[in-house]
Amino acid sequence: MLDSFIYGEVSRISPEAPIPVLRVERCQSMLGGAGNAARNLSALGCQVRFFSATGDDGEASRVRELLQALPGSRTRLESEPGRQTSVKTRYVAHGQQLLRADNETTTAVSPKTAARMLAAFTEALAECSVALLSDYAKGVLNGAAAGEFIAAARNAGVPVIVDPKGRDFTRYKCATLIKPNLRELGEATGLPVAGDEVQETAARRLLEETGAKYILVTRGSAGMMLVPADGSATQFPALAREVYDVSGAGDTVAAVLAAALGSEASITDAVEIANIAAGIVVGRSGTAVVDRNEIIDEIRRRSATSASAKVLPLEEATALAATWNQSGLRVGFTNGCFDLLHPGHLKVLEEARANCDRLIVGLNSDRSVKRLKGDSRPIQDEMARALVLASLSCVAAVVIFDEDTPTNVIRALRPDLLVKGGEYSPQQVAGADLVETWGGKLLLVEMMPGWSTTQTLSRLAG
Repeated sequence: MLDSFIYGEVSRISPEAPIPVLRVERCQSMLGGAGNAARNLSALGCQVRFFSATGDDGEASRVRELLQALPGSRTRLESEPGRQTSVKTRYVAHGQQLLRADNETTTAVSPKTAARMLAAFTEALAECSVALLSDYAKGVLNGAAAGEFIAAARNAGVPVIVDPKGRDFTRYKCATLIKPNLRELGEATGLPVAGDEVQETAARRLLEETGAKYILVTRGSAGMMLVPADGSATQFPALAREVYDVSGAGDTVAAVLAAALGSEASITDAVEIANIAAGIVVGRSGTAVVDRNEIIDEIRRRSATSASAKVLPLEEATALAATWNQSGLRVGFTNGCFDLLHPGHLKVLEEARANCDRLIVGLNSDRSVKRLKGDSRPIQDEMARALVLASLSCVAAVVIFDEDTPTNVIRALRPDLLVKGGEYSPQQVAGADLVETWGGKLLLVEMMPGWSTTQTLSRLAG
């Protein structure tokens, strides 16, 4: 399906009826439904084999075009004359949806279409490590069709994740994992779902009825609950810092689960990663996707493990910086030897962080320090210096470089802000001219009198 968003401004009420008047400013369309799951899988670096049905209309052409643009994706779309491709149109003002209008055909696809799709799906299983059935009740997985897809995957030894719809979950018998939300859980079981204990009871009812290995209940602000056929339930608290738009969040969860399980992650790790991805995606407008660099960044941010996770090779730091930029975050960069960390360093680092969202520190290697400062330096080796910097909350990443200046690092990272101590003039700051070429800025921080590594060493010697 297509997810269409019409954004505008509301400043008055219609004189014709008590409804807001939306002055349209821009329109955007993207893959929705199962197509959004495919978008998320592609963003995670997965090779995707996609099977679905559309109408024979202009919207179908747009769906096909968007699917073909996904890296690593091969698509088999069955077009049926007389069928209307599903389009969900959302009208949005001031970050809030005013109305959603759906145009679609939801009757089952023809037996011939269903047979062709199942045959193509079965053939593709030989090169796949996991199957995802994204059921939006639009005609592809109606009735016994879902069971036929599940049976084909099981015969091929491929685990099956189902993002379900409707009241009859027996259609999903023998799936590996079924992922209902709270409303779907209540409708499918006829049981109350207001509370942890009754939610687990309802999930275990589904396990008995479907023979699935796992039920994963997505519970909005309450997070997720994983209920295995064998073992106790596990709860995963919601991780969203701010909920802006939940459109397509279920697709993201299903896609990340599939990617993780297809990569042979444990079920607990797969749900942990999917939960992190959900927390990221609901903070964005529209039907959004999450890539693996964003997930890695969030894991690092939340991790309570050693500072060494923030000491990165340039290639990885560059990918993270690009991810931060794509998320609308302002990336800052500063550099130095940081041989003995002192209050002067902290002033520069903290002021740099105050002017950006993520601060990357470039650190001269041991060989570079010797060339610049003499054979008696550094006092601490490069990894010791890097770990001390990485332990600071204001530092998001540390990159060690071997050159005398960080110009190549700056060229790769493309920071929005370059920060140096005020003892330098703008003309003396390596990379300042580069940063200006892509619209970045230079910030010179006033130094603290009496604090430098050389002065510190002199005091120690005295």
